[in-house]
Amino acid sequence: MVRNNSTNYELNYVTTNRFYVEMESNITASFSECSGLGVKIKKENYLEGGVNDQQRVILGHAEFSDVTLKRGVTDDLVFWEWLNKTVSDGQKQRRNINIIVFNQAGETMQNWTLIAAIPIAWKAPGLKASGNNVAIEELTLAYEGLKVMKKAEGGGATNLSPGRHSSGYFIN
Repeated sequence: MVRNNSTNYELNYVTTNRFYVEMESNITASFSECSGLGVKIKKENYLEGGVNDQQRVILGHAEFSDVTLKRGVTDDLVFWEWLNKTVSDGQKQRRNINIIVFNQAGETMQNWTLIAAIPIAWKAPGLKASGNNVAIEELTLAYEGLKVMKKAEGGGATNLSPGRHSSGYFIN
C-alpha cells in the first residue's frame, strides 16, 4: 500500500498469464500468448535556427502494431473461418476484439479493445512425428484503433454494429 497526502492508493499488479480474448461478446478461446500490442506516434524533429540547446518535436499519425495471438489447436475453427472469409469470399469482416487482463482474484484489471480488427495472417503449427509438444496455431490481426479501459464495459463485451462512425472509427 502506498500513501500519498493522506489518500490511500493500492497497487494491484497483474501477471501476464491471466488474460482472455473476446470477440463479438464471447470469450472465444484461451490463448497461450498475445504479443505486439502497442502504438507508436510518428514524430519529426525540427531544429530551430539560433536555438542550439533544444529541438521542436512535431507529432504525426499514430501507428498501431499488429497483434499476434497463439493458442493450442482445437476443433474450434472460428479464427480460420474468419480469415478464410476475408481471403476467399471477399467479405472482409472487421471485428472489435477485447483482450482482457485480470488479477489473481479474477477481477478485470484492464481491457484493450482492438477497433476494427481484421486477420492478416494465420500460421499452422509445425508437425513432427517424434515430437510431443502442444500444436500451437498463430493468428495475426491488424486494427484501426485502440481503446484502453481500466475495467471492461458490460463485462468486457464489445458488441459490433456494422459500419463506421463519422469520426472514421468502426462502430462498437
